[in-house]
Amino acid sequence: MSSFLLYSTAGCHLCDLATEVLARSPKAISFTIVDIAHSEQLMEKYGIKIPVLYCSKTGNELCWPFDDYALQGWYRSLHAAE
Repeated sequence: MSSFLLYSTAGCHLCDLATEVLARSPKAISFTIVDIAHSEQLMEKYGIKIPVLYCSKTGNELCWPFDDYALQGWYRSLHAAE
């Protein structure tokens, strides 16, 4: 099973929207929120890209903007590659 990380930070309204998209996903994708403010490396990599959903199994990323449809397509593509 894949684990998912949502790269985010406090006060990011787009990150809040991404969390809402994930919460209403019919696939019930479980994810861990990672605050990039606690890592200089993550700030450099994702500072202007957040929110970003990352699949730790494949290394694939889904960058904002994404909606329900894009999320489901991305999720299906991850499992099609298995």
